[in-house]
Amino acid sequence: MSPDPASGDPIDYGRFDRGRGEDLNYWTLDPTLRFEARRVYPADEFEWAEEHLEAFGDAVAGPIAENAEEIDREGIGLDTYDRDGEVANRVRYPAGIEETERITYEEFGLTHDAFHAPPGREEPTSLLHPLTMQALLSFNDAGFVCPASMTVGAALVLERFDDGTNAETFRRLTSRDHDEHIEGAMFLTEKQGGSDVGANEVRAEPRADGAYELHGEKWFCSNVDAEGALALARTPDAPDGTVGLSLFVVPHTDADGEPNDLVVRRLKDKLGTIAVPTGEIVFEGATARLVGEEERGFRYMTEMLNYERLTNAMGAVGLVGRALLEAKIHAANREAFGETIQSFPLMRRDLVEMTVDYEAAAAFSYEAARQYLERNEAGDDSDAYRLMRLLVPVAKYKTARMAVETASYAMEVLGGNGYVRGFTTERLLRDAQVLPIWEGTSNVLSLDVLRVLGKEAAHEALIPHVRDLLDVEHPFVGSVAADVEERFAELQEALMTLATEDEDYAQYHAKRLADLLFDVVTAAVLVSEAEWAIEAEGDGRKALVAEAFVRSRFGDDTAYGVTSGDRSGMERFDAVARYASVDPESLVEAAPADD
Repeated sequence: MSPDPASGDPIDYGRFDRGRGEDLNYWTLDPTLRFEARRVYPADEFEWAEEHLEAFGDAVAGPIAENAEEIDREGIGLDTYDRDGEVANRVRYPAGIEETERITYEEFGLTHDAFHAPPGREEPTSLLHPLTMQALLSFNDAGFVCPASMTVGAALVLERFDDGTNAETFRRLTSRDHDEHIEGAMFLTEKQGGSDVGANEVRAEPRADGAYELHGEKWFCSNVDAEGALALARTPDAPDGTVGLSLFVVPHTDADGEPNDLVVRRLKDKLGTIAVPTGEIVFEGATARLVGEEERGFRYMTEMLNYERLTNAMGAVGLVGRALLEAKIHAANREAFGETIQSFPLMRRDLVEMTVDYEAAAAFSYEAARQYLERNEAGDDSDAYRLMRLLVPVAKYKTARMAVETASYAMEVLGGNGYVRGFTTERLLRDAQVLPIWEGTSNVLSLDVLRVLGKEAAHEALIPHVRDLLDVEHPFVGSVAADVEERFAELQEALMTLATEDEDYAQYHAKRLADLLFDVVTAAVLVSEAEWAIEAEGDGRKALVAEAFVRSRFGDDTAYGVTSGDRSGMERFDAVARYASVDPESLVEAAPADD
């Protein structure tokens, strides 16, 4: 168990020789994650969850970490046929995957607790709890997060839309008994479709017994042997496009454990995320059960898609946290020219900037999660729904790119070792690279932002929300908020411009709009957090983080800052990169005087 840095002293990363092991706990050693969870969790739930998350932080840094390395090293195999040439569809896993599943699903109830009351509670948790657990899991195994997340997502869809036809599937998806538990999956992608889901061609033929038979091919099926897989297909005479798609549960095997009428043609030879088998499936009359009503499948699936995109963001946050931890541990131990490399000004600047990016990714993702939770209570006519629809795709897009960049630079901090298997950062980079691809590419997500602004008028909820976040009183925090106000006005102007220009122009600028939206909202959230931390905890550290983020995004870039005289990364290294507490009174002295 790692030391709890809650004392306010700088964290001594030199006490560790690597970013995993029995002496390290991802929860207690990560004030960023703890701060955001405490801010967003329902109060009574966080009181229960904190002990649970601390224990899980130990497990992820210990046996789950060891299993992740074994799984990545040994890989996963497939026996499509048995020795007699009969279809087997058997996926071969390393031994460590079963222990990871038992720890995650049975001991800690990741896929159970949001649907059934866990030990110590009288009611289920919010969905923020599995999301936070998935962030912790991503410190070590972003691949395993995929089936864990899709299991929650599939259960969420069945809970909300199924008429009872698939009650047994829901029960097993959410079971805490490992021997009964099954995993979920989401089979959308077809070769001719890709992001154009409306082009899907897999057919669903009704049978006399009420079930359906699926015919056709799915090109990317992550968690290919899931017994609780959801698949989109088109029933007879259904219209073209997404409006004609229905949703089905397609088990991997039948009630007797024999293969369903499908063939797993092959597994994809992927760059990373080795823990989740991704393959190609040919349905040859596979038995499937309808979820809800026909021709409403795409709407049902978007419920899961919103959750998966949020999971993708949370996974990116966890991966950034682990990459940053590896970089800080190495910088605190590696000596060059008689000093540890964290002593050198340029490395200090790098670690401060990486920490600020981590804080930004976590702040925005948890804000998106907060709106997601509030929408579940308020419904689809609420401001929370509009904010959720706007923030979730931006969170997924931006954090995914940040994960790739941070993992790449953490590898650079470690030098040649960082490029070598066994030193973690190379695996983090391989795993990170899928995050911009899963659940929609950067372009797809940016265009989704345009759609939600146009169809949902999400800006009408966004603008007052940002204004509320920027309404602060502390003089130092207020000076940071004033710097954000200028870009906030530019964001409003950009929204108005794209609303009045033609569609081609709007699409051309969609990604830059998403960038600006992320920067403004993140800055506003950090400003609000800084005010809260000063008032509630007497700590000004978050104010320095907010200022650093605003300067990095909105600051004067004359000569790229070389002539600015700025030394903040050196002077604030302990406060920002090592999480030392900051006396708020020292901030008042640094705040600019009123004119």
